[in-house]
Amino acid sequence: MKIIGLTGGIASGKSSVAEMLRELGAVIIDADQLSREAVLPGSPALRQISELFGSGALQSDGTLNREAVRAQVFADPAKRIQLEAILHPAIKELAWQKLAEARQNGADVTVYMAPLLIEANATDRVDEIWVVTVQPEVQLVRLMQRDHCSLEQARQIVAAQMPLAEKQRYGVVVIDNSNDLDETRRQVEAAWQQRIAS
Repeated sequence: MKIIGLTGGIASGKSSVAEMLRELGAVIIDADQLSREAVLPGSPALRQISELFGSGALQSDGTLNREAVRAQVFADPAKRIQLEAILHPAIKELAWQKLAEARQNGADVTVYMAPLLIEANATDRVDEIWVVTVQPEVQLVRLMQRDHCSLEQARQIVAAQMPLAEKQRYGVVVIDNSNDLDETRRQVEAAWQQRIAS
């Protein structure tokens, strides 16, 4: 089974590219989905987070209060490191489980879609890395539309991430999603033909 690590910056269009790869026959494992599974009520990770962030880290129904945790993380960078030390191992364990399931089910190609694939040192989970990139001005517009935030907020969010130009250096395939989806699809299909089908 070939495992493609799909990554890119925020609002670059990773989900759109993953859907195109699904249509070509790949199994998709979404690290964001795994991060939600990792903190379900009753999970060890959620218990550790509530101990670290206090009772405000949980909603009245026992689920994670993402806004409260996010506010603390933004205010205290040390808390972000502690949070990642809880989340990353939990996500890694789930990722290995999902990859093993895909292998058992006879998948030929599995795409592990992870925004922080490189930053979380998760590249050992994949055989090769594909990076979805986008022009900076397009990224800001898409982020403002998606998250209903101001230009200044969008710039701060993008600035807090690894620069896309740096991420691109890790990719054996770089897909520029700055234009329309037809153009993106053409690039995805060409990469699939070159890297997978042949």
